[in-house]
Amino acid sequence: MPRRLDAVERTALLTAALRAAETKRPDRLYEDPYAAMLAGDIGPQLLAEVLDVTYPADGERVVPSTPDYNAIRTRFFDGFLQHAARRPGMRQIVLAPSGMDSRAYRLEWPDGIRYFEVDRPAVLDYKKSRLGDVRPRVDHRTVAVDLVSDTWEADLEAAGYDPALPSTWLLEGLLYYIPEAETHRVLDRIAAMMTPGSLIAADICGAAALRVPDMQPLLNIFAGWGCPVVFGDDDPEGLFAKHGFTAEAVQPGTAETAEYGRWTDDVPPRTEKDVRRFFYVHGKRR
Repeated sequence: MPRRLDAVERTALLTAALRAAETKRPDRLYEDPYAAMLAGDIGPQLLAEVLDVTYPADGERVVPSTPDYNAIRTRFFDGFLQHAARRPGMRQIVLAPSGMDSRAYRLEWPDGIRYFEVDRPAVLDYKKSRLGDVRPRVDHRTVAVDLVSDTWEADLEAAGYDPALPSTWLLEGLLYYIPEAETHRVLDRIAAMMTPGSLIAADICGAAALRVPDMQPLLNIFAGWGCPVVFGDDDPEGLFAKHGFTAEAVQPGTAETAEYGRWTDDVPPRTEKDVRRFFYVHGKRR
C-alpha cells in the first residue's frame, strides 16, 4: 500500500481534481485523461471545499476563481514545456515537485528528452499505484526526495541528470508553501544545477495576497488542511534575478497566453499596492 500523504502532498490531489473537472468542460483549455484516477476520492472532496468558498450559495464571489487560475496555469506551462523541449540542445526537463502531474503521459515529447519527476516518496508511490500500467511517452525518471532535503542534487544526478547540459525546470505549486528563507535556498540550489541558457518557470502569488481580506476565505481552507500559504513576492523578476535568472512574470488575464478567454477578474497594474495578484514566471539562467 502507498504511504499516506501529508497535508501539503494532498494539495496535489486537489490539482488533479481541478484538472479532471477542466477536462469535462466543453470549453476546456486542455485534456487530462489521467486526472480523475490521480485525484482519487480525496481530490474531489478537497475541490468541493474550495468551490464552497469560491462560489458561495448566499453571495457573490470575492475570492479568485481557483478553477480558472488552475486551468490557465496548466495550459500556460504546457506550452512552456512543449516549446522548451523542442529548443536545439534541450535534453532535460525537471518537474519539481511533480505532484499528480501527467504531462509525461498525456503530451507528445521529442526524442532524446530525459524527463525527471522530483517529489516526496509518498507522492510518487501514490501516483504509481493510481496509474497502474499507464506508460509515459518520454524517457521518464522519478526521483523520490524532498526538495528541502540535503541530498536531492545527488539523487537527481544518480537518476541521470547532467548539470552540464541544458535543462528546463518547472516549479509548479511549490513556492506558496515554503518560507521565504527556504525559497531563497531552494532557488540557489536549483540555479547551481543549471547551465547558463537553461530555462525555468514557476507560479507565485504576490505578498499582499497573503493578507488582503478577499483572499482570507481561500487561505483559511489551506490553513485548515495544515498547509498554509506562507510566501509571496510582489517582484518575482527581482526574486529570480537574485538567484541568477532573467525572468518575466505574467499575471493571468494580461495577455493571450495567460488568459485564454477564462480570466474574468480585474488585473491590477503592477504599481497598485495592497491587492491580490498572481504570477506565472518564466525565465533563463544567466
